[in-house]
Amino acid sequence: MRIPVLACVTLSLALTRSGGVIPGAQYGDWSDSELQPTIQKLMKGYNRYLRPNFNAGPVEIGMSLDIASIDAISEINMDYTATIFLRQRWMDSRLVFPGNESVSVDGRLVSLLWIPDTFIPDSKRSFLHDVTVENRLIRIFSNGTVLYALRITATIACNMDLTKYPMDRQVCTLQLESWGYNLQDVVFYWTRGNDSVKGLDTLRLAQYSVESYYTSVSQAVYETGLYPKLVLHFALRRNVLFFILETYVPSTLLVVLSWVSFWISQSSVPARTCIGVTTVLTMTTLMMGARTSLPNANCFIKAIDVYLGICFTFIFGALLEYAIAHFCTMQHQTIGDVQRDLQKEFDESNGNGAIPMVTTTHSSQLMDVGSAQQETTGQSSASEGEPAVRPPGKRCALASVKEVSRRAAAAFIVENPHNIDRHARTVFPLAFFIVNVLYWLYYLFL
Repeated sequence: MRIPVLACVTLSLALTRSGGVIPGAQYGDWSDSELQPTIQKLMKGYNRYLRPNFNAGPVEIGMSLDIASIDAISEINMDYTATIFLRQRWMDSRLVFPGNESVSVDGRLVSLLWIPDTFIPDSKRSFLHDVTVENRLIRIFSNGTVLYALRITATIACNMDLTKYPMDRQVCTLQLESWGYNLQDVVFYWTRGNDSVKGLDTLRLAQYSVESYYTSVSQAVYETGLYPKLVLHFALRRNVLFFILETYVPSTLLVVLSWVSFWISQSSVPARTCIGVTTVLTMTTLMMGARTSLPNANCFIKAIDVYLGICFTFIFGALLEYAIAHFCTMQHQTIGDVQRDLQKEFDESNGNGAIPMVTTTHSSQLMDVGSAQQETTGQSSASEGEPAVRPPGKRCALASVKEVSRRAAAAFIVENPHNIDRHARTVFPLAFFIVNVLYWLYYLFL
């Protein structure tokens, strides 16, 4: 029983390789009596190693694409994965047969025909679908036109500019070239121009939307010669709404939360310190989380990094504002204590000696009201023949140094430290609003 089965299998394989068909078989609307002479005639003397129009000009190959899906767009690897239906048409005068019908041949018979050596130059990984059989289609028309279609999934490189991320617009390409046949052998063209590409208008992507696309015909220049090339250009606009809800709104709310400390009393040190430190740490965590899904490339200063840096600066500035206000408050309290001690000593001294007084211009300036007594003492010493206590030139130099030091100290002393919080309530929100307007105008419209 095994010998007849093996004989039948061997006979069927021999008929398939020779272009024949098993007698008595039925293929759709065609019977074996109709197909067998046609296939045998077409395959008789056919050499698949020679291209059509050999030594008679280049073969014109028209192409069209159906984009089934774009599965993933990776900013880290700078590529995208797409599933496409690639259709190629060319004329082969050796396959002309009488009639006006077309013959659909099993995809496994591709090895019997000449087909173009088309490839995707920017492809990193690709494969041909083979469930349940290899997804190929060969259709031969009576005038010798061959339609060759196949279903491919490829991961294709796309150079991205992430300086405006996440408000960026990326332009990716899908290139088709001939591997071994140069322009003297084959010529590529789009069958219907921009209408040769279908499916991009109906794609629904997670982060992007297809803004526009167009096709072009060019040449690939290599050391071995010029080769035909077809290019599909398509622009992807990122949907920024997700990032607004995920990153921009939380960071903005953290900045607003840091301003709450301006309305808390400066004496509440734990409350204001807790708000400042908590907002700084939360903003740091948010910045680290936003960078995990992006490439670690130093050449890219992204728009989202700029905004997070602005928010972190304002939050840290609010914490620094409280440190300055608290320092001024403590300094003001120290000056008040010194004034009270001096006043107490003056009351106890009964007006003898140098009397420290607070001037009306600033609380830290002191006046020596005992100068009159010193002048009297100097005069009495001079009358007794003793030298003066201090020469006039030295007295002027010391007075000048004293005045300069007083003015320098007065420049760093705030009369009312509570005015720092009062001004911060206006300056911080106004500055943040102006920076936001400039930021969004630059990244959205420039």
